Amino acid sequence: MIQLDFQSRQPIYEQLVLKLSELILLGALKAEDQLPSVRALARDLGVNPNTIQKAYQELERRKIIYSVAGKGSFISPGECAGEMIRSRSCQALREAMEDGKRAGLVRADVDRLAGEIYGEE
Repeated sequence: MIQLDFQSRQPIYEQLVLKLSELILLGALKAEDQLPSVRALARDLGVNPNTIQKAYQELERRKIIYSVAGKGSFISPGECAGEMIRSRSCQALREAMEDGKRAGLVRADVDRLAGEIYGEE
């Protein structure tokens, strides 16, 4: 279900945050679903439990998941998780486009890139 790239320059916990977010958006993880325990996921993925804990803390900070003492971590209810992920994506896209504009990208370049990404001709 979750595959990590141990050769990537992206930290493992960030990869985990991204993968879990993708699973939520795809509907593989739904609101109120319980996530695996830190120890179980660390064992399954072959990573340090502190790495899993850091990823869970980041997801909780973003309000994508919530924790219940003694019970575990759960996907936030409703559209909160999906909406939060989309909102963060929009912000990152806005920042990237502003950087591109400062670097001299023109609207046609942006439109072409968007077309490539969305498979349009």
